[in-house]
Amino acid sequence: MTMRAVRVADYGGAERLTLDRVPVPEPGAGEALVRISHAGVNFIDVYMRAGVFRKSATYRNSPPFTPGMEGGGTVAAVGPGVDGLGAGDRVAYCLELGGYAEYAVVPAWKLVKVPDDVAMAVATALQLQGMTAHYLTDSLFPLMPGHACLVHAAAGGLGQLIVQLAKARGAQVFATVGSAEKAVIAKARGADHVILYRDEDFAEKVLQLTGGAGVDVVYDSVGKDTYRGSLRALKPRGVLSNNGNASGRVEALDPLDLAEAGSVFFTRPHLADYIPTAAERARRSGELYRLYREGRLTVTIDRTLPLAEARAAHEVLETRQSKGKLILDVGGVA
Repeated sequence: MTMRAVRVADYGGAERLTLDRVPVPEPGAGEALVRISHAGVNFIDVYMRAGVFRKSATYRNSPPFTPGMEGGGTVAAVGPGVDGLGAGDRVAYCLELGGYAEYAVVPAWKLVKVPDDVAMAVATALQLQGMTAHYLTDSLFPLMPGHACLVHAAAGGLGQLIVQLAKARGAQVFATVGSAEKAVIAKARGADHVILYRDEDFAEKVLQLTGGAGVDVVYDSVGKDTYRGSLRALKPRGVLSNNGNASGRVEALDPLDLAEAGSVFFTRPHLADYIPTAAERARRSGELYRLYREGRLTVTIDRTLPLAEARAAHEVLETRQSKGKLILDVGGVA
């Protein structure tokens, strides 16, 4: 039996994404076959496709491959040794390559069950981006009342979630966006101050608004274009989390720059290190589902595209047009 799947024959631009037919995989020991209904589109997929992670030990990949590190659907079959999962169960997952396809084999421990009253598109969006926003605000720098944070790209799918989770933890939130339209979105999600980074120096604005103090932590998913300003916006001994590279990679950083910025800390985290066990995935996704079901977390689906338009989805993401989550509708059972 064959299935539709998006494939990357070799590293490169969005044109490398092609829709092909490939055999349906079979689950092995400890694995489940998931009939994918929705696949999340994330910058990690762009990095995979472009070869940024070609040498990564954490996110191994080698062309040809099916991209997609986040998906949701129903269990079609399980392999030997899998307990607690059965055919028809609604599940979602992240950090397993192969989501841009009608079926994917996933280690069973990576699957989290989805409550019946949570739409699969929402459950999918709360995997990679949701759990990233959760660990950034809950674990990497545990925000509390009295803290202040700066969130770049605050109107994107990840940014909106970070803003809301930061506010839920009692922090003051400064946000940067690229347009007045996106400023409205960031404000609606709870940002206390929204800065149009194309119109003013965001670091100077943050320092002005904080009386020169700066913020405790910066969540920077932009990278090359923003990291120097992010360092300037920090309090002494603050934390800069470079959790994405939308404008390009930070190629070099002089350690002395960290000292001069106030003995600050710079980190480039991987989500994988914050969800290394089934229990950790269950805890983070469970808290996200609870907040969503209580009406305290809004998940914005910017647009849903068919599987055949994966290339268009990547182009939207790379040109920073998205105002929320991008989802591929694979066509499976929701």
